[in-house]
Amino acid sequence: MTNIEFDEEGYLLDLSQWDENLAKSIAIKEGLELTEAHWEVLRVLRNFYEQFEVSPAMRPLVKAVTKELGADKGKSIYLMKLFPGSPPKLAAKIAGLPKPANCL
Repeated sequence: MTNIEFDEEGYLLDLSQWDENLAKSIAIKEGLELTEAHWEVLRVLRNFYEQFEVSPAMRPLVKAVTKELGADKGKSIYLMKLFPGSPPKLAAKIAGLPKPANCL
């Protein structure tokens, strides 16, 4: 088993080490149990990162979710329910992506 390293805030350092099992264990540490609704958003996030090489802040995340999953899911309230606190930060952490640049 490879040694998996995180930064001081809990973000994965080597993005290539991410897989769904790691996502589940990060989510558990954050007090979340991942449902299909979480996985949908995590897939959107990973696609966004693949395309733009940056983790989206809230507005771009909402736009990407709206585009891929529809207007009812592309709302900040929906994302807050799934990823409490700061959806872009928490979802990026679970998705094994860097912290969004303009999220405090």
